[in-house]
Amino acid sequence: MTVGVIGAGISGLTLVHALREQGEDVLAYEARDEPGGIMRSRQIDGRTVELGPQRLRLTPSIETLIDDLELYPQLRLGADDQPLYIYADGDRRVVPLSARELLTTDLLSVGGKLRLLKEPLTADTRPGETVDEFLVRKFGQQAARRFFGPLYSGLYGTDTQDMLMEYSLGRAIENAGIDGSIVLAVLRKLLSGRETPPICTFDDGLGVLSNALYERHADAISLETPVTAIQSADGGYELVTDDGTETVDDVVVTTPADTSADLLESVDTSLASTLRRFNYNPIAVVFLESSFDEDGIGTLVPSTEPSQISGLTWNASFLDRDGVFTCYIDPGRCPNMTERSDSDLESIAADEFERITGASAEPFGIHRWNPGMPAYDRSWTAMDDIELPDGIHLCSNYVGRPGIPGRIRNANRLAGELAEAE
Repeated sequence: MTVGVIGAGISGLTLVHALREQGEDVLAYEARDEPGGIMRSRQIDGRTVELGPQRLRLTPSIETLIDDLELYPQLRLGADDQPLYIYADGDRRVVPLSARELLTTDLLSVGGKLRLLKEPLTADTRPGETVDEFLVRKFGQQAARRFFGPLYSGLYGTDTQDMLMEYSLGRAIENAGIDGSIVLAVLRKLLSGRETPPICTFDDGLGVLSNALYERHADAISLETPVTAIQSADGGYELVTDDGTETVDDVVVTTPADTSADLLESVDTSLASTLRRFNYNPIAVVFLESSFDEDGIGTLVPSTEPSQISGLTWNASFLDRDGVFTCYIDPGRCPNMTERSDSDLESIAADEFERITGASAEPFGIHRWNPGMPAYDRSWTAMDDIELPDGIHLCSNYVGRPGIPGRIRNANRLAGELAEAE
């Protein structure tokens, strides 16, 4: 069996690695001139910055890759004990991620903290419930909209009132193995002594992992080679590129939904139409330099705050990246973001940084993601209508678990299924 993989982001790279480790033949294609997709790093004036995710958790699947690729000498662990903040009512307030922080934080009132005790008595997700409705019902309005909502939706740039539980947070809760009370599940984990995997990156950024996967399998991955069409062939499919046509038995598409739709149009027009229903949120990532030296992981900014940014990552503090901070801007906070110039967005980021931290900052770079992050909004009902032709597989952020560890697990799972089906 030969598997054709379209896209060499972290999903595609992991899939190639896992398939070849099991002895399968793979042909992979990437339109860009570099691998990694959303997980790429840059060196700007001697500073390491991330175009996408700023750090990982050292989960077992990631640790296995690091071991396979002999990357331990470049591994850098982050300071996990530093606080995370939410900017609320014009001030930074500690997100209560521990029992001690829950007692001491001023993010929630005494009444708001006591309301959390009722969570074990509330019912599970109701049909058609939004994330906002679920969180308010489970934890009370104050905790839902000042704490839990921003903590979850800040990753995607979508208001929790536009996210359906069934297709977003509900899947995350299910994947975490939580059945019933969330509070009791967290307490059981704390009492069991199980530790959360530490924060990690690499000396030269997360792109080290992407590049190492590519280098290990460069003979099977063609960069700067976009697939222009997928065509049915006897017992398989033809992948058409400017360099020619290759025949494979199975095809795995790892690209964003709209690109996947264009590629699959000639194979299944109904599937392509379904994939075009998924919404994404464009995001601008602005890199800032500042002498601000407080400890912290970052600051989330709820949509209820009059701000044009959704958050800040304090790379300088918890990752020891000298003077480096990262700011995020999306159309939900800055409605005309996509029309604004880079210099405009850099100015917004610097102004908001100073308002939130009290310190000045100097922009030194910007990266725009379009289509950006999966919205996980009401368009995600399209999940129910996906029917794949035999031999076509999807391995991307809109069909699997969100986050890098989730994508790696999804790719490993699919590789196992393909190898077993041979």
